[in-house]
Amino acid sequence: MTVAPTDLAVLAAPRERSRGVWAYIRRHPTIVIGATLLGLMALMAVFAPLLGTVDPQALAPVQRLRWPSATHWFGTDMLGRDIYSRTVYGARVSLTVGISVALLASGIGLVIGLVTGFSRWTDAIGMRIMDGLMSIPGILIAIALMALTRASLENVIIAITVADTPRVARLVRGVVLTLRELPFVEAAHASGTGFFRILWRHILPNTVPPLLVQGTFVAASAMIVEAILSFLGAGTPPNIPSWGNIMAEGRSLFQVAYYIVFFPGAFLSITVLAMNLLGDGLRDALDPRLARRM
Repeated sequence: MTVAPTDLAVLAAPRERSRGVWAYIRRHPTIVIGATLLGLMALMAVFAPLLGTVDPQALAPVQRLRWPSATHWFGTDMLGRDIYSRTVYGARVSLTVGISVALLASGIGLVIGLVTGFSRWTDAIGMRIMDGLMSIPGILIAIALMALTRASLENVIIAITVADTPRVARLVRGVVLTLRELPFVEAAHASGTGFFRILWRHILPNTVPPLLVQGTFVAASAMIVEAILSFLGAGTPPNIPSWGNIMAEGRSLFQVAYYIVFFPGAFLSITVLAMNLLGDGLRDALDPRLARRM
């Protein structure tokens, strides 16, 4: 019995794909580790009601300050609320803030960076505004904006976006300033290509790789800032379980019930680490000069 060449190719295809997957994992382990951790956190946030949780706002004064056990995996707080349930549901707030701020800041910063980097007169105006915003620490801008509005998740996202947009705009502008002097852009100018067409066809595609990397760091920074705002009482409302709110409520009891602060803090650290690992891996994968050295 003979096997046709096409049958051999079909049998060998899965083996080749598995080899390609393992080769990619060995070449970019930080992307795989970061994406895996981030995916697990996202699944935990989406399927929180199915993970053995209870109502994160349910009060049980009789069960207050219980240490971790088989009944309450992460213990209970001073009002008897289940820390495990509050921590799992808190992932929704942090991931929503991180992803939303990354998308908004990257989109707005991309537009500002493209226009200011390719147009000298808008650069003189736009970058001075960005410089003024960058001269103030981002956390102070966020606190000031939250002080002028009511506490809500939407206002937290807007406040952090305003603070992070100038950094993205600066990055895109620097890329555009380099690209506009390259021969292919000068050739497009010489051929009579319009301003917006040059931006869309030649400049924008080359800004995507660094923007993706910056977006992961913006998301990680936004989650930390949200936790800081909630910890200071200037973030999400107290009735919304977020990692910052949980840690803020447990700080006064740290010496007798440190687990209230430990578990949400650990989950926040793991999520931020996953974002940073993903960003480092994307930087290594998308930088052709670094890829050649590797």
